[in-house]
Amino acid sequence: MKLIRTASSEWRDHVAFLAALVRNPRAVGAIAPSSVQLARKVAQHVSAGSRVIELGPGTGVVTRELMARVGGSGAILAVDTDREFVERIRRAWPEVDCVCASAEALPALAARRGWTDVDHIVCGLPFAVMPASTTTLIVQGVHQLLKHGGTFTTFQYAHTFKMRPAAAFRRQVTARLASQPTSQLVVRNMPPALVLSWRHRAH
Repeated sequence: MKLIRTASSEWRDHVAFLAALVRNPRAVGAIAPSSVQLARKVAQHVSAGSRVIELGPGTGVVTRELMARVGGSGAILAVDTDREFVERIRRAWPEVDCVCASAEALPALAARRGWTDVDHIVCGLPFAVMPASTTTLIVQGVHQLLKHGGTFTTFQYAHTFKMRPAAAFRRQVTARLASQPTSQLVVRNMPPALVLSWRHRAH
């Protein structure tokens, strides 16, 4: 497993991220890859043997943290719409099942792999700028696949937190999973972000 970070690999991440931003700024929704500090918070609930879905892995900063935590007995399904990002994940971590698809298709993607429920879902998608219909479908898929007691963790940039779509997304997840999110501010990220985590309490 390739878990070591170097200055050159961080630079390559930034270059790849900027290229994706130019290709599709609405889908990327950020100006830089997530920091290691943010990635650690996003992956904090994942442990050895977990079955995990990652939505929007991007350059793989969070994926690296997930791989360090799940070990050989765990499994990760990563879903991204950017083919360049998908190829980067596949090259870096062949053990990760990374597919080029929309998170809206999450239930179907899981069904093809015989996954009926998962321990954790982590997400790097920019819900603050996504269409409401897309957000609703993704939240429905998270609710459908996340096992009782499992966690859904994502983050929102501090400057977008109070935007109407971002607030609507949080209300949807809270209603679907029947729990209030925990919130942790990560200042060491560009831009600063709040990590939000819900535990699935619904029956």
